Amino acid sequence: MWDSLSKFAADNSDLAISYAENMITAFVILIVGWMVAGWSRNIVTKALNKRSSVDSTIKPIIANIVRYFILILVIAAFLARFGVQTASIIAVIGAAGLAIGLALQGTLSALAASVMILLLRPFKVGEFIDGGGVAGTVDEIGLFLSRLRTADGIYISVPNSQLWGAAITNYSRLPTRRIVLPVGIGYGDNIDQAQAVLMSIIAKDDRIHDEPGPEVIVNSLDDSAVTLNMRCWVDRENYWGALLDMTKAVKISLDDAGVSIPYPQQDVHMIARPAA
Repeated sequence: MWDSLSKFAADNSDLAISYAENMITAFVILIVGWMVAGWSRNIVTKALNKRSSVDSTIKPIIANIVRYFILILVIAAFLARFGVQTASIIAVIGAAGLAIGLALQGTLSALAASVMILLLRPFKVGEFIDGGGVAGTVDEIGLFLSRLRTADGIYISVPNSQLWGAAITNYSRLPTRRIVLPVGIGYGDNIDQAQAVLMSIIAKDDRIHDEPGPEVIVNSLDDSAVTLNMRCWVDRENYWGALLDMTKAVKISLDDAGVSIPYPQQDVHMIARPAA
């Protein structure tokens, strides 16, 4: 038996040495490749941080994509040292990807929506938006969720697929906004006088732009009031302050001028029937 074992070891020594070399080489490839993937991610991150034009949300995503791509190549090279065919690896990855995709359709939909949001940028961090049934200031855009903060300090977490599938109103993208303030006056009041009072309110506010020019127009003849519209443009950050101040000034100024602000009312006429 000893002679048989010696003969077997002698005949297969070259195979054992070759297998040991392949194993050592494979683990060296795996260790070095893992380190290179980490270094590549750090290098890409530093390079992107130097470019202010690249959105801060995209930077870690790009760096991780580079790392995972290198790791896939490293794993393929590692398995190839043991005789595993690359075509088989690709087939296994494809089958696994199909199974994962079928199981995570909703998650992948959110991921695809996140990619489209990051590429087309309908909104960015710090902007106030209204879309998908929610409204608030964007605090963070993640791979699957976006985090918003409402004006009254409420935290909202919404799937990106919900935002991407709806019309998004971005209140912070453009530098100026137009104020449209409807004001109702009585049918017995002087329209020219009311327009002059409202224009004087606009003229006293330094936040209102001269161009485009402000205006006060007769907008509609409603059931119980003649509705005038005050229209003017302000910087985006002055919108709410100017609107609230104008609303207060309208009430005070019209009262001082003797112009009424009617409330909804109905006139009821009683007709007496003659006695039978």
